[in-house]
Amino acid sequence: MPQAIHFIAVFLVLLAVTNVHAQNATYRCVDAGGRSTYTNVKEEMTGKKCTVVSREISVVPAQQLTTPPAKAAAKATGERVDPNMQRGRDDTRRKILQEELDAAERRLSESRQKVAEQNAILTGEERVIPQKALDRIKPYRDEVERQEQNVASLKRELSNLR
Repeated sequence: MPQAIHFIAVFLVLLAVTNVHAQNATYRCVDAGGRSTYTNVKEEMTGKKCTVVSREISVVPAQQLTTPPAKAAAKATGERVDPNMQRGRDDTRRKILQEELDAAERRLSESRQKVAEQNAILTGEERVIPQKALDRIKPYRDEVERQEQNVASLKRELSNLR
């Protein structure tokens, strides 16, 4: 029965769309609540902010899914992932995360080294006005902080797998 109602609704929408072509422009109207509607009927535009969107428009109602497609397919077939296959996927993911963690730790070490190098370089003006040194070094410290966050995130991801 719901399919018949859906079919009738689609038919009526298509019939309305064919009539739109023969009538005036189509308007997008926004009501006080911020909701948009599309119409070509002048009476439906009263009290709303309306703008012309097209002289022709085609409307197809969206289908409402009760379950995501991937879950629906798995549910329909009743298939489960083989435990060995899942273990392999987990091992691959763990390996990739570990490689990313190693690279992030190297970048963090390099960033800390650059901060140390920048701290060692002080010009005469920076000795007199320490804020200038802080401003010059800030991007390097920001990079260290970003790398520390990356390392922490990767460690958290790895701990969730174990």
